Amino acid sequence: MGGVKIYLNGKLVEKIKAQISVFDHGLLYGDGVFEGIRSYNCLVFRLKEHIDRLYKSADAIELKIPLTKIEMIEAVIVTLKANSLKDAYIRLVVTRGVGDLGLDPRKCKIPTVFIITDKIALYPKEFYQKGLKIVTATTRRNLPQALDGRIKSLNYLNNILAKIDAIKSGTEEAIMLTYEGYVAECTGDNIFMVKNGELITPPVSLGALEGITRDAVISLAKGMDIPFTEKLLKMDDLYGADEVFLTGTAAELIPVVNIDERKIGDGKPGEITLKLTERFKELTKTDGVKY
Repeated sequence: MGGVKIYLNGKLVEKIKAQISVFDHGLLYGDGVFEGIRSYNCLVFRLKEHIDRLYKSADAIELKIPLTKIEMIEAVIVTLKANSLKDAYIRLVVTRGVGDLGLDPRKCKIPTVFIITDKIALYPKEFYQKGLKIVTATTRRNLPQALDGRIKSLNYLNNILAKIDAIKSGTEEAIMLTYEGYVAECTGDNIFMVKNGELITPPVSLGALEGITRDAVISLAKGMDIPFTEKLLKMDDLYGADEVFLTGTAAELIPVVNIDERKIGDGKPGEITLKLTERFKELTKTDGVKY
């Protein structure tokens, strides 16, 4: 059995040979876009939606991807099969490509495309059973007018600084607030709360990513007749919630039981969180592209 294969600019190469130039603007300036995708038992969950978001992000930064959407889907499948993975985390990256040491994107003639397929466990299993403790980051979310959070770009320094806040506090994740003090999202996940049976999440217009898992959970909630709304939330709203949970491709759904040393609800994963988690698990068995 061979080693890990990486898709790089149309070819499958060994992991050790998967190299890009130090003049690639994805490395020099974070100039590029990416997607994190999951496959479950040879079904890539919502692959078409992920690909659509990738191209939407690329359009937003005027980056022309050198593959069609169909070709990109085929490239993902080819990479998964080459690595004999049934359950995988897929990292799909498109950079501006090789240029000079200036910012000018016109100097980058050919975008770089690479696909990594591997395993991922974002949080230990015990946190899914008992719930996470998280904090509020001191780092604020970028203003949408400066860098739209709906663009899944390679420039993640804002999120990384907030992640460092979490690490310093001894927790796994941190909530990022807008400059006005409203809840936006966490460093790598969207956030939901439940109050009096109603599911609530911040609008993505505040600077949050329009998550694929977020959208799936919203659809599931509507199908389960769980009242749902998007609205502005302050930290006091989260502190007073009956339930809080996070969503993301790598995280899936994970309950939060403590924020800033304040117990959420009864300090255990809530009923609606658990119901949505079960429904989401079922959804991952049917909603996607087989390979």
